[in-house]
Amino acid sequence: MFGSWGMIQPRMVDPRLALPGREQPILPDGAPHDIFDTNVLDTPEGSEVAYLALGCFWGAEKLYWNTPGVTNTAVGYMGGFTQNPTYEETCSGRTGHTEVVRVTYDPAQVSYDELLRIFFENHDPTQGMRQGNDIGTQYRSAIFTTSPEQKDAAAAALQRYGQAFDEAGYGAVTTEVVDEPTPFYAAERYHQQYLDKNPAGYCPIHATGVTCG
Repeated sequence: MFGSWGMIQPRMVDPRLALPGREQPILPDGAPHDIFDTNVLDTPEGSEVAYLALGCFWGAEKLYWNTPGVTNTAVGYMGGFTQNPTYEETCSGRTGHTEVVRVTYDPAQVSYDELLRIFFENHDPTQGMRQGNDIGTQYRSAIFTTSPEQKDAAAAALQRYGQAFDEAGYGAVTTEVVDEPTPFYAAERYHQQYLDKNPAGYCPIHATGVTCG
């Protein structure tokens, strides 16, 4: 999961130069979830869906599968131009995608606001196209909303945390809030629940200690 200033330029690819991708999904039938008794692409009954990008998706997924009220998780790619990208293509910087966790949650047990609190408090949303030593467009901070209510909640959280990070001496929050429909492309099977399969795997959480209420 390492990036490099030399290998990956921290800027978005020109859509005209993006890799073309493919029609066939990388994970067409999903995969069994290693923690929940689900397929990783299932939305359990009564659940809603959130899409959150906070750097390396291995550690981010673990944060959410350990959150009470979360009913399923999957990792994948969103926000770029390439159809059904691979991990290697995404890491090349030529797809425009960022690493995302698809979180399904029971709103009777955990609120979307709580998912956003976990999001903002467990990475540095002021770093632009990076998280720590992980550098590239695939590590940028983003929230992909799925309803007007999520859009409003994300905008409110962005304002609150923007003020909190400013007061703590950080730069401006660079988190993107994307409210137009955007495809989620599931990542390869070995990335799903990676830190359950590889408990000693590299994927630090870049929490800053900044909180907001």
